[in-house]
Amino acid sequence: MPNFDLFCAQFISQLTPEDWRKYSLACRPDVVVALADTPFTNPPYSQKRLTKSIERSTAWIASLVKPVSPQEPVPFAIFAHLAGNTSISARKAFSNSLVETLYGPEAEAVKPYSHLDQAIAGYTVDLIPLFLSLAAAEQRNVAESDAVVQSLPPPRTEAVVPLVKASLEQLPIGKPRLVNSTQTPHEILRLISSIGVDLFDAHWAQRAADVGIALDFRFPVARDGVASGKKVEMGHNIYDLAYAHDFSPLADSFRGASQTDKPAKPICICAACSPIQPPSRLYHGVDNETYSGDPPPPEKTTYLPPFTRAYVHHLLHTHEMSAHSILAIHNLAVLETFFAGVREVLHRDNGASWEEEVALFMDTYDEGLQVLEEAKIRWKEVDLARGKGRLAREKAKEEDSGVATPA
Repeated sequence: MPNFDLFCAQFISQLTPEDWRKYSLACRPDVVVALADTPFTNPPYSQKRLTKSIERSTAWIASLVKPVSPQEPVPFAIFAHLAGNTSISARKAFSNSLVETLYGPEAEAVKPYSHLDQAIAGYTVDLIPLFLSLAAAEQRNVAESDAVVQSLPPPRTEAVVPLVKASLEQLPIGKPRLVNSTQTPHEILRLISSIGVDLFDAHWAQRAADVGIALDFRFPVARDGVASGKKVEMGHNIYDLAYAHDFSPLADSFRGASQTDKPAKPICICAACSPIQPPSRLYHGVDNETYSGDPPPPEKTTYLPPFTRAYVHHLLHTHEMSAHSILAIHNLAVLETFFAGVREVLHRDNGASWEEEVALFMDTYDEGLQVLEEAKIRWKEVDLARGKGRLAREKAKEEDSGVATPA
């Protein structure tokens, strides 16, 4: 079996499928994703390469699901990556390899399972390789035609749906489906509507925090907050100088637990919008409540005012790591509230209002996420500006923009 190169912090290490199984058994996680042979060379891929990808992926799943002993299955749930790239026939062939009955040595190796899918708890799809292949195919089609195209838009979610459906047609419908690499809530809603995806990663929300974005959106959309005309941005670039003196909370769609003057808005439960007062201060040495004469801790939870945009803006401009922690906590809380809203709408009247709520969300929020693209550019400037004289340069830039902090 081939080795895999692992890019670690300071070196490159090699890993075999057997190593992956050994480490998984040692760590005993709740879920393990089986290794998959996903081509990462420039597409398109030949039929031979796709066949090799399917065969390797199937073999690596078999090596992982192999029971520890005849009476002891592996102690974790296994998710299988749905292989086949952008070829409908290849994706169907891979799914067939999971449900077809095994015979001979292959069956003996995974006994007591009669086919691989019996040992698989769920399925996973990574959108990035699919989007890359679809984009390459579109570029090739344009190059072969007489059309003159300056730039092509990136492939949309709709182009991926038939591919994933082809993989799932022959697989059980009761197992969870995980999709990685979504970029917007709009993509998430489309995948739920068209494929019935159950799980998503939160990388894009964490990436937004990395570049100074505070997310600000709700699902379902509040009817009283719907504005006609221009769509609403789904976040705020807190690094922007416009927020230097903005003392409002991170999101307009939510309120902090201490803000009782805005009962119509839902509460953002994150530690940035609803920070909790510690029950007692830290004591050192002989110091304690009795020694210092401190009052007893409160019997109920006390919420403090939310952190403001101006405060987080200051942290970002002074390059405090806590700024990204605060934004990550907030963004993940907004995403969790989004998924709670998804579950609520699906359960309401058996999902009768789902399509209406999705359409309203699409019409309300801008899927382009222009604020995120602008933030990436601004944050790149931050990385380039580090070093001697940085503070003076930033101060001069603030003065030029007319948003300088008073001395």
